[in-house]
Amino acid sequence: MREVYVIGVGMTPFGKHPERSLRDLGREACLAALRDAGLGPAGIEGGYCGNALGPALQGETGIGQSVLWEVGVRGVPVVNVENACASGSTALHEGFKAVAGGFSDTALVVGVEKSVMPKGTMLNVGAAELEVQLGDVFPGTFALMAQQHMARYGTTREQIARVAVKNSAHGALNPYAQRRKALTLPEVLGSPMIADPLTLYSCCPNSDGAAAVVLATGERARRAGARAIRVAGSALTTGTYDARRDLTFWPSEIAAARQAYAQAGLGPGDVGVVEVHDAFTICEIVHCESLGLCAAGAGGRLIEEGATALGGRVPVNPSGGLLARGHPVGASGVAQAVEIAWQLRGQAGDRQVQGARVGLAQIMGGSQQGDARACTVHILVRD
Repeated sequence: MREVYVIGVGMTPFGKHPERSLRDLGREACLAALRDAGLGPAGIEGGYCGNALGPALQGETGIGQSVLWEVGVRGVPVVNVENACASGSTALHEGFKAVAGGFSDTALVVGVEKSVMPKGTMLNVGAAELEVQLGDVFPGTFALMAQQHMARYGTTREQIARVAVKNSAHGALNPYAQRRKALTLPEVLGSPMIADPLTLYSCCPNSDGAAAVVLATGERARRAGARAIRVAGSALTTGTYDARRDLTFWPSEIAAARQAYAQAGLGPGDVGVVEVHDAFTICEIVHCESLGLCAAGAGGRLIEEGATALGGRVPVNPSGGLLARGHPVGASGVAQAVEIAWQLRGQAGDRQVQGARVGLAQIMGGSQQGDARACTVHILVRD
């Protein structure tokens, strides 16, 4: 395989943008990424678009072609990707494979979503599944995970809530974040209960937004100089669906992490900054364990000790994560790569992780039989 680099990144602010279309949001992120890469539309040889909810919420299909047409990228292969919350990161994985495999020298990857719903409603996803029809919607699924983690490992409500406290403090430093208010522990614990023990501030907000990256070969990356960040590992897995009774981890995530570390020739101890899928507070605790940042069952203590906060041993979600930055479903995976690139370049401003050379982005999408339908892990390196 050829080496693949991120040479340009761009992103819109995440939040509620009722006046803006998918095309409008995607165009802004793509143009920013192209400017950052120093490329014009004619320099792109392939396009990959992550979107999960456009057909259901906006009645749009072929979103990648629409966005890239407005950007001026035409006459090249364009692939639309739907993989639940991992849609954007799966598009990134496909773009990586195209460049690494020699099919394109450059690729533009964009994730875009408009997923803000009326207040008090949930996203209508997975409605065809028997579990969902019986009431096993996402807040309930992750509440069960939290309860089992608490029973097995002694994880406390306070430790789980501290994930939201930490990420809200990080999000307050991020001009792209939807929630920019630092929360206190009593505020998180005292917010309305959604699914015990998960309160309102333990759940990520639905968001509108877009993010984009330009991928290129090593030869093209050398022209970009210090802005180029190497994609050292890119893994995509799906679940085994064996009706597990142990809900304290996802086998698909452990498999994806192992694959990505092996590709990169690195291990958990080499990672200096991490972005994970913290759709609910318990998720980040479990992800830290499955990614090897701590032992199984030790995620709550890792949070409590401050190891994952800015200034800690391995900062997790310096962007504010899904909990504070927001969660436009199809865009979140690409936004993670944008954040890691900014961090490794030293361009993250007040939330900068000092000295980071290796970053990891993890996100998953969908649920079936106790495992994730899709999980990606990307490892980025500043050479």
